[in-house]
Amino acid sequence: VAKRVAQADVVVSTALIPGRAAPVLVTEEMVKSMKPGSVIVDIAAGKGAPNPDGSVGGNCPLTEAGKTVIKHGVTIVGETNLPALVAADSSSLYARNVLDFLKLVLPPAAKGEPPAALTIDMEDDIVAACLVARDGAVTRA
Repeated sequence: VAKRVAQADVVVSTALIPGRAAPVLVTEEMVKSMKPGSVIVDIAAGKGAPNPDGSVGGNCPLTEAGKTVIKHGVTIVGETNLPALVAADSSSLYARNVLDFLKLVLPPAAKGEPPAALTIDMEDDIVAACLVARDGAVTRA
């Protein structure tokens, strides 16, 4: 992992274990090995083990919960509620993804015609991966 972290421009860490402190995935030594200007987004911010100074990190002990800080030339994002910071963008991107998916299963209708019937193209990798049941049988459990 250390080699990959050193090569990365952006690291997103998301490891959480219910009922336990988040594990350390990116050590201070790994942060020091990263290129200046690199970014770590620590989704586990505020859920790690307590640091000697009493602060609580995340998957990186240098994370400061609720803050974005620069340590050893690396920006560490420790926001504790990222979805709330990008709610409008998240909603827009989700809506766009749903629309693009619907275009795969609902062919466009001719002008003035009723909507076309639902089409399940099992040759389409995306449609096939999203299908959970077909003809009364569960396809993905």
